[in-house]
Amino acid sequence: MSKAQFPRETVTGTFNRRESSFRKWIEHGTEFEPAPNRYHLYLSYACPWAHRTLITRALKNLEDVISASFVDPVRDDKGWRFSTEGSPYFDCVNGFNYLSEAYKRTNSNYDKRVSVPVLWDKETGQIVNNESSDIIIMLNDAFNSYTNSDLDLYPEELKHEIDELNDFIYTHINNGVYKCGFTTDQNIYESECNKLFNALDRIDERLSGKTYLVQDKLTLADIRLFPTLIRFDVVYYNHFKTNKKHIYEYENLRPFLKNLYHREKIKPTVKFDEIKDHYFKTHQYINPTRIVPSGPDIISRLGCRKQVEAVGTI
Repeated sequence: MSKAQFPRETVTGTFNRRESSFRKWIEHGTEFEPAPNRYHLYLSYACPWAHRTLITRALKNLEDVISASFVDPVRDDKGWRFSTEGSPYFDCVNGFNYLSEAYKRTNSNYDKRVSVPVLWDKETGQIVNNESSDIIIMLNDAFNSYTNSDLDLYPEELKHEIDELNDFIYTHINNGVYKCGFTTDQNIYESECNKLFNALDRIDERLSGKTYLVQDKLTLADIRLFPTLIRFDVVYYNHFKTNKKHIYEYENLRPFLKNLYHREKIKPTVKFDEIKDHYFKTHQYINPTRIVPSGPDIISRLGCRKQVEAVGTI
């Protein structure tokens, strides 16, 4: 059985996410030089923060450049765990039993939260970075010499707009669902829920007549929003009590989500069973019975992709 996942982050009823502990960078001229087959990602199909990393790796065609291992979607009292060889949750690099071993190997005194994603350096045997917003920028920029993809998800001329939008999306949507789900105070819940849906309304309005969030390009802003939206109706709506409105009820968020989901490189990264198992079985103090709902029929809601023509910016 799993204990509360964020015991140190909920104080006086408010959920406060702790900052990532490892923030080094892969770039030329540093101890972490870009190189093929040097780096490894520890990921979870269930976690939205890891999901954005997995999507970026796929879109940049880096599967043969940066290897990956996946943790079991259901955490136990010791945290994110691996399984035995032959399992889809086997650590093929270090043979760790728990992800916490990677943190301890990097810093033997580490006693903070263990999270995914983790960017691991196989050469020096340590964590480079465990902040997803950093990792996706490195995946976009640092390995272009080793991929046949010319996709740029973070173009120089759009960085300011992307960064501003990402700050808004993180505060009110990505982290907003957790602020609703993990609060222990009714008034705080209602306040955070209002902020979340006000933010969703703003993003829905921004997407009117557009395919992507920033001009007519797929960028990291879209990649950072997608994991929250794809989990919203299937998990957050009930589990985190964000039940004022489904994503499929939004005029523009729904086609945005469908378009991204049906992209060839993105669809395989979405594992609904793992997502549901993680949230409903791990967060036992929210769902003490650990029963996983049989619905909703999210695949039918996503349906077939209908392309939306981009018409500029708002």
